[in-house]
Amino acid sequence: MQSDNGLSDAWGVIDLVQALTAALDAKSSYTRGHSDRVAELSWALARELGQGDREAESARIAGHLHDIGKIGISDSLISKAGALTPEELETMRRHTRIGASLVEQVAHLRGYAPAVRGHHERWDGRGYPDGLSGDSIPIEARIICIADSYDAMTSVRSYRAQLSATAAVEEIRRCSGTQFDPELVEAFARLFAAGELPLLLRIEELVNADPVIHFRAAIENA
Repeated sequence: MQSDNGLSDAWGVIDLVQALTAALDAKSSYTRGHSDRVAELSWALARELGQGDREAESARIAGHLHDIGKIGISDSLISKAGALTPEELETMRRHTRIGASLVEQVAHLRGYAPAVRGHHERWDGRGYPDGLSGDSIPIEARIICIADSYDAMTSVRSYRAQLSATAAVEEIRRCSGTQFDPELVEAFARLFAAGELPLLLRIEELVNADPVIHFRAAIENA
């Protein structure tokens, strides 16, 4: 059980996370709500993989934090309509390093830094920032990679058409073994086949009025 001071520190972290994610959402209409949806999808995928409550909650929190480094990227670049130039793409890719650095500075969140840093790594080793491959990529990062890609494909973007849920899952399956961990792809496909992905997103919208409720439970029980 935590001391009063420990609990006070935990609530301070919750306030910080809420402020950071709110600041990120405010940068662009295209990113608003994205981290919340990725968090819920990550939790569901972790549970489908057989992970326990603590591990699944860890995936959820990492999902909330995964794009926090975009706070350090210019608003104009995040909101740009159209494809990024090679130079702009390299700047955008810095958000993984920035995010990990930010998270590492908060004691209660330090353990999520590898997932924040690694969520754009690829199963085949062609991702960034470190070119990790296979099981060397943290499991939470591999989970977030799929959840992040699914939400990006099924959300409205200025530079491409929104995909249907079916088309997005088909694309994820097509990239199994290259971009994504094959075992996780099959687990995600099972969630879709069971009709649970749309349900998850509807639930997420209902609880969105208090998006840090899961942070409170996880940190207080840590």
